[in-house]
Amino acid sequence: MGLATLVPRHIAIIMDGNGRWAQRKGLPRIAGHREGVKAVERVISACLKRDIEYLSLYAFSTENWKRPESEIRGLMTILRLYFLVKLRKLKWAGVRIRVAGRWWELPYGVDRFIKLAMDETKNNTKMQVILHLNYGGRREILDAVNAMIGKEDLGEVTEDIFKSFLYIPDLPYPDLLIRTSGEKRISNFLLWQIAYTELYFTDTLWPDFGEDELDMAIADYNKRKRRFGGLG
Repeated sequence: MGLATLVPRHIAIIMDGNGRWAQRKGLPRIAGHREGVKAVERVISACLKRDIEYLSLYAFSTENWKRPESEIRGLMTILRLYFLVKLRKLKWAGVRIRVAGRWWELPYGVDRFIKLAMDETKNNTKMQVILHLNYGGRREILDAVNAMIGKEDLGEVTEDIFKSFLYIPDLPYPDLLIRTSGEKRISNFLLWQIAYTELYFTDTLWPDFGEDELDMAIADYNKRKRRFGGLG
């Protein structure tokens, strides 16, 4: 990438296309999810090299519970193995793992692995990777509103006050949101946070996403003029 390239501080990704990748190759859907984990590793490594501070990954939504039980069980197994096998490498790389969403409701003991990963990496400062697990943008807003109810000392609720009740209040809003697989919708991801985020859509399926695709998204981001509602 060129020296004049402006690197987004916070990139969010809707990792879509695992199932279609597997289908095109005549493989079970879970094989696509396993390949998707490899793409996660590639993108984390690429972001570290580019000094990106925050990477948000939409890993499991509140709507994903509608999938077959066998697929959900396979996904939870992949999550457990990921935290078990990759935690030391992520810790040594200076990555802090954080999780947004109602992760404590996840089955099969996944919550224990999540808590371990967050505790083990809480002092790392090189980059933050935020996994959105059992996450929904509407659910986050409702949870924030319900948390505010009954707090008489709040007074008039401002944007800053509302933000303080989100799952990770100190997380800066994304500069760039990438969605893979050719779909062009937000799918209930970070609804409050992406009000002024630049959106980038690619036909590349998530298991095929890597450094080159990331650089293409960042290059496109550099062509944008961010006005935040002002004149330009």
